[in-house]
Amino acid sequence: MLSGQVYETLKEMIAQHRFQPGCWLNVERLSKELNVSRTPVWEAVRRLEMEGLVNNIPYRGVFMTEMTLERALELYQVREVLEGLAGRLAVHHMNEKSHERMTQSLQSQLKSIQDGDVVAYSESDFEFHAIIHKMSHNSVLQEMLESLKAKMQPINMDVRPILHRLYRDHDQILRALQFGDAEATDRIIRRHNRVVQDQIKREIERPGGKV
Repeated sequence: MLSGQVYETLKEMIAQHRFQPGCWLNVERLSKELNVSRTPVWEAVRRLEMEGLVNNIPYRGVFMTEMTLERALELYQVREVLEGLAGRLAVHHMNEKSHERMTQSLQSQLKSIQDGDVVAYSESDFEFHAIIHKMSHNSVLQEMLESLKAKMQPINMDVRPILHRLYRDHDQILRALQFGDAEATDRIIRRHNRVVQDQIKREIERPGGKV
């Protein structure tokens, strides 16, 4: 069904930080971009609203839900555990193709950091983690991570101070996968998620930071 395809596309856009928290979603523009009528876009919007990803405000329009920092912290705490397990399982399915894709993702991440392009970095980061999730070869775990990803909307947080640290973690994760070290992969992925958690906590604690 066309509305289902539009729904999945919009969820992917949200996951890749295409829309900022609280921003207005122009349904007319989206329908033109996706080359569909407004009907399937509105049907997709209704599904996204039921999931709490957007708000459809009468006489004003459709807006991205603003994720609270506290909610984001809870999501990353769960992600830490699930991704650590995915990393452990991925070790047994590492291959040349996955290594090549992850290496290319790392190169893109480094360029994005050098260019100061946070959106481009987020897209490469998303791809890097998605490869690990897929390599876990555990459908239940992948479904849980997919559900978690759908809830992890963009948040009003400055990630620039930790981008270099996140990039270094990614490099070490790839090395651990190469060496087939499940314990190290799990440990580094968990630490990687805690870097984000610590940044969220700093945002919450700063004056006026609590959302």
